[in-house]
Amino acid sequence: MNTFELFTTYNYLFMIKLVKGNWIPLLIGVIIVWVVISEIVKSHHTRQQDALSDQQNTATDSTWVAPSLFLDPEPKGKEREMVIYGQNLIAHTAAYFGPHGSVAHSSNGMNCQNCHLDAGTRAWGNNYGAVFATYPQYRSRSNAVQDIYGRVNDCFERSLNGKALDTGSHEMQAIYAYMKWLGQSVDKGRHPYGSGLPKLTLPDRAADPQKGKEVYVSACQSCHGSEGQGAENGTHTEYNYPPLWGEHSYNDGAGLYRLGSFASFVYNNMPFGQASHLHPRLSQGEAWDVAAFVNSQPRPHLNQHGDWPDVSKKPFDAPFAPYADSFPQRQHKYGPFGPIVDATKKNK
Repeated sequence: MNTFELFTTYNYLFMIKLVKGNWIPLLIGVIIVWVVISEIVKSHHTRQQDALSDQQNTATDSTWVAPSLFLDPEPKGKEREMVIYGQNLIAHTAAYFGPHGSVAHSSNGMNCQNCHLDAGTRAWGNNYGAVFATYPQYRSRSNAVQDIYGRVNDCFERSLNGKALDTGSHEMQAIYAYMKWLGQSVDKGRHPYGSGLPKLTLPDRAADPQKGKEVYVSACQSCHGSEGQGAENGTHTEYNYPPLWGEHSYNDGAGLYRLGSFASFVYNNMPFGQASHLHPRLSQGEAWDVAAFVNSQPRPHLNQHGDWPDVSKKPFDAPFAPYADSFPQRQHKYGPFGPIVDATKKNK
């Protein structure tokens, strides 16, 4: 037997002796190593599944995908500058038109993207995907054909509780350019899947503001504040989280003051960063209730005597009289909405 064989044999016998004398700690060590490796493999598999799920969600959540300025070589030059400026105006409206705005002091301090998420690009987030393809269009609220400029100014006067923009202004033209660019792939007259807000199932009861308060405290208050005041950024130029009621919130003529719109917006998007159309965090009942709570709180009033000249075209959840039916104003605001809808169908 040569030196190498003697050395190998000695080490083998030594390991056997070591194992016999320390088999319990060795077994524990083997188990620990096995558990660690299993967890690593499991974690890797979970990440792969999550990535696959995210890809599937992206692929199936909407037929419309917003273009990206990082990937789209068009537009160029002045046109590109206008699109970029329009995007900034939507994302940071208050920095230009809020109480400390650089262009004018003419709005409540909210941003357009507080209601049209991700600067109007998020599927089911009240996006602008269908705007350029569907305007001008007849709107029953004004009983007239409205163009994009009029629709934008509706938001400035209602959701931003401010003043209308000059339609020929640099800012209005930039917003128009941005919306046109966003809808470049949508055929005229088409509403792609994922645009707007989906209709929720009507509850068979009235939405309950008191139950909604409980939902608000548990799911909304941490961002929007105990008094619905929102949370400003460090320079107080705009809100990181918008106010949901009070003098700096949307007025009672805004689209989100209708319960059906607000409930759908909440159900498909809130809490922010935690919920989505495919993975809602709240139940539909909770969404209706928290919408009722928020819209029961004080906010600015807008004279709406000119809205819906033809009262028979008013939506079921229009919160102010007069109506073409005999249902009380409170039922039009909080429900139950089923009887109102059924009566409207019968009278057509």
